[in-house]
Amino acid sequence: MHPEACPSHPGTDHAPPRGTGTERGEAFLVGVLPGEGVGPEVIDVALSLLRLLGEATGQRFEVRTGGPIGRQAERLTGRGLTPEVRDFCAQVFAQGGAVLCGPGGGRFVYDLRRHFDLYCKLIPLRHWPALADAGVLRPEAARSADVLIVRENASGLYCGEWGSEGEGAARSAYQVCRYRADEVERILRTALRLAGQRRGDLVVVTKPGGVPAISALWHDALTAVAGEHGAVRCRTLEVDNAAYQLIADPRQFDVIVCPNMFGDILGDCGSLLMGSRGMSWSGNYGAAGQAVYQTAHGAAWDLAGRDRANPIGQVCSLAMMLRESFRLPALADALETAIARTLARGVRTADIQGAQPTAVGTRAMGQALCASLTEVLQGARA
Repeated sequence: MHPEACPSHPGTDHAPPRGTGTERGEAFLVGVLPGEGVGPEVIDVALSLLRLLGEATGQRFEVRTGGPIGRQAERLTGRGLTPEVRDFCAQVFAQGGAVLCGPGGGRFVYDLRRHFDLYCKLIPLRHWPALADAGVLRPEAARSADVLIVRENASGLYCGEWGSEGEGAARSAYQVCRYRADEVERILRTALRLAGQRRGDLVVVTKPGGVPAISALWHDALTAVAGEHGAVRCRTLEVDNAAYQLIADPRQFDVIVCPNMFGDILGDCGSLLMGSRGMSWSGNYGAAGQAVYQTAHGAAWDLAGRDRANPIGQVCSLAMMLRESFRLPALADALETAIARTLARGVRTADIQGAQPTAVGTRAMGQALCASLTEVLQGARA
């Protein structure tokens, strides 16, 4: 009932990070950044499920918590990514762990990805059958959707220099968008390999008329590397058409690869296929095994502290961490099965309420997920 497992880590030749074996006696290191807004609430649900997994299976997890991020950190230090949090993440990565991250605003995510060269963001878009009555799309439009967006994550517009000049009516502003051929080729190779592991179809998103030089670079890079994965079918789409087609007929897509800003927009649009941005999640990866897992939504300050946030996207990011960084697919499957059972019973937060007569809060959804996970784990032991 639950969506299929996400493809493996985008790295090509590296061994699993240190401390990520499969022996139950080994502790897996989870660095936690609770984030801001609804972040601490949804992270708390994810950690309660992680504790339950550990208690039920004997698998040990060492959880360490880092400092403030995003706008909260900016107010305290002037930086969204503080030296403290940067060093915290570096220590987690050095010890073979991965980071579970709540939402953080401002420049935090862009500076984090740039600093650690988390060049690849994977955004799975899969429809949960129990949510056919939720969201704004017709059920038949989202049914059977299974798309993987591969977003170039450490270059492009979001990582270029910016500034302003002049004053008054003469004031101007600029933001530099730049890509190198090797940056484009490495994300295309990752996307081609992932497409080869899935259904063998890759769409490359550009905008030749509006962004001609960068689009030409991506096209030339695709020509250069596509032959390395000859069984993968490749085509290009302009970003505006890709956004329309993704919502109108998602079943035509397998893997989509795109520049940084295009991937940001398509990922958010694609969350409509899952009923709500609260259901969305992603993983950010570097070539040496560094990984940061997060929701694909923001801090939702309007919901913060009101017990109204949907924690499922954060829980899915935890499942992705278990599968991709720690190589614990059985535990990831158990989490996803628990989510599917909970939704099938009609337990919904307000954003995915659909035809259900009532909606539950964040804490009640967490309790329902824990109850479903307990059933799944007991069934596995029976």
